[in-house]
Amino acid sequence: SSAYAFYKVLTTHCHAFKLGTLADVYTANKILNAYTRCKELHIARKLFDEIPHRDTVSWNTMIAGFVNCGNLETACKILKNMRRCDFDFDGYSFGSLLKGVASAYRLEVGQQLHSMVIKMGYEENVYAGSALLDMYAKCEKVEDAYTVFEYLPEPNSVSWNALIAGFSKVGDRSTAFWLLHCMEKEGVRAEDGTFAPLLTLLDDIEFYKLTIQIHGKIVKHGLAFDNTVCNAMITAYSECGSIRDARKVFDGAVGMRDLVTWNSMLAAYLVHEEEELGFQLFLDMQRLGFEPDIYTYTSILSACFEKAHKSHGQSLHAVVIKRGLECLVPISNALIAMYLKSNNTSMGEALKLFESMELKDRVSWNSILTGFSQIGLNEDALKLFGQMRSLMVEIDHYAFSAVLRSCADLATLQLGRQVHVLAIKSGFETNDFVASALIFLYSKCGIIEDARKSFEETPNDSSIAWNSLIFGYAQNGQGSIALDLFFLMRDRKVRLDHITFVAVFTACSHIGLVEEGLNFLKSMESDYGIPPRMEHYACAVDLLGRARRLGEARTLIESMPFKPDAMVWKTLLGACRVCGDIELATQVASHLLELEPEEHCTYVLLSHLYGHLRRWDEKANLTRLMRERGVKKVPGWSWIEIKNQVHAFNAEDQSHPLCKEIYQMLGELMEEITWLDTDTGLDALISDFDEPCESCDAKLLSAGNF
Repeated sequence: SSAYAFYKVLTTHCHAFKLGTLADVYTANKILNAYTRCKELHIARKLFDEIPHRDTVSWNTMIAGFVNCGNLETACKILKNMRRCDFDFDGYSFGSLLKGVASAYRLEVGQQLHSMVIKMGYEENVYAGSALLDMYAKCEKVEDAYTVFEYLPEPNSVSWNALIAGFSKVGDRSTAFWLLHCMEKEGVRAEDGTFAPLLTLLDDIEFYKLTIQIHGKIVKHGLAFDNTVCNAMITAYSECGSIRDARKVFDGAVGMRDLVTWNSMLAAYLVHEEEELGFQLFLDMQRLGFEPDIYTYTSILSACFEKAHKSHGQSLHAVVIKRGLECLVPISNALIAMYLKSNNTSMGEALKLFESMELKDRVSWNSILTGFSQIGLNEDALKLFGQMRSLMVEIDHYAFSAVLRSCADLATLQLGRQVHVLAIKSGFETNDFVASALIFLYSKCGIIEDARKSFEETPNDSSIAWNSLIFGYAQNGQGSIALDLFFLMRDRKVRLDHITFVAVFTACSHIGLVEEGLNFLKSMESDYGIPPRMEHYACAVDLLGRARRLGEARTLIESMPFKPDAMVWKTLLGACRVCGDIELATQVASHLLELEPEEHCTYVLLSHLYGHLRRWDEKANLTRLMRERGVKKVPGWSWIEIKNQVHAFNAEDQSHPLCKEIYQMLGELMEEITWLDTDTGLDALISDFDEPCESCDAKLLSAGNF
């Protein structure tokens, strides 16, 4: 343990002091190095000051000690003092300091040190050169790193690994693997530090075969049981779509597993929606003596979003409280996200947690803001955004995205424009998430031209903005343009995702392209590698329903590869209502009432259908069933924006400050409508239209309307 190591150093120090051997610089440096390894820098500094004949090793030991403790500033000061005391730097002096620069991402300091390295003739020193290369690579200046690499006379495995890691970090897959090929050609043996960064680049199903090849190389080099490589292999196989291979690697690492191995396998299960296996793994790791860390808890809590796992989430919350971990901000944030995503009624729990947090970070605020926006509490979202600004909380692209979507849902165009200006000032207007929210805002407000402008200002290399624009055109009745955008997106090789196809089905549905939509459903997996999900089938049912092809819609549901959820049945029920098919509607409603007996929408849709067909007895029975089950119809809301202020109303609402005047005006309008409904009122209205009005005609002509 660290306490025992410190005790041993103290004992050795006392021994040396008693024997008078501290005057020997070699002995003093050994003790000095031991103190720095124990991170006892104040004692090390005192001993350093007492060494009568310090050498370069003494200075380098102190520099390395402060660097390893993250104190780059003090390490730099020691380097300056070393020069003042007429000690020359060597490769180790530069190497240690450059390591600190790389960890702190202080590129400007690294460039100054680079000039000193050249000035003192150490650019070809392997230790200094490798550290310099590593610094540039970690600061994502891979071209500079490669230049340094070329000056090294005999680059070792550390140099090669640093360069490969640098190109892997910036996502340059082709160069990283080319370097591996060159490394093998030069006869330099690949290590764990070679393969681990390369495996992070294998993050898609198209790289599955390459992952298998790299795995073969790893086995050939005898690194199959190395922790770092093993953990990276689990993640790579998972990202490439093979949870089976990930599990094989995990099972093969018995006896060598560390906490990262367990966390990697847990993450793999959750990515592949194998929540039950994830929960079992969480229990197994503790049974075998591995204590979960922050990453473990945040991962497992993310699996509790579904309604089926709500009880697991509450149990995990109890465990977190019992172990005293609720005060940790990342875990509290994960709990907030869990409650927000589990269902709309858990917003109170999320708010309670948020308010109890002594320390809140940007993620905490964004979680609540996004929660308000997603469950329709848009006014609360706008108020919270204002509070964030007044408390000087840093506003990032997630916050802008959430508040812009709330502006879109409320159709508050003026306020949305103001947030747009704020996003421009903050430099987020080209961010994919912000651009997507802006496209959604302008599309929802019917200004598709401004939505297109927001799209054009983004790099257009991500599906996020493309999907939003396709949705925008589809929902504004311009389905043909939406489909043209899809084909353009495909031709430009922008990566398609499942949301892209939801947008495409929406476009087909709005312009009646039934056969085209069904063809997309059939070819999704074969042509684009995207298997249809529940939402795609729901869109296809909507497509057939709008075309009044209810039999085909029912057949499609029965042929689905998984059990249809409430969303699919609701879509069919809505189509039954439009087509007036009461028999099918009754069957569909029975499925829905089993799945969601407390959901008011099913009762309301079926009730409207009974009313439309004048089947009053069935309507009355349904109303009685709602009353018996305690189901209440959620009233609809309407709102209007006047002078940059949103006024919201629901049925029989009396909460508005101008309620009396509003109801008075409503009464006058109803009286006028009633009067117009009579024969007298209608005759008077017709006679008004029949009478010529020369003055009106003159006004219209002068205005240029005729």
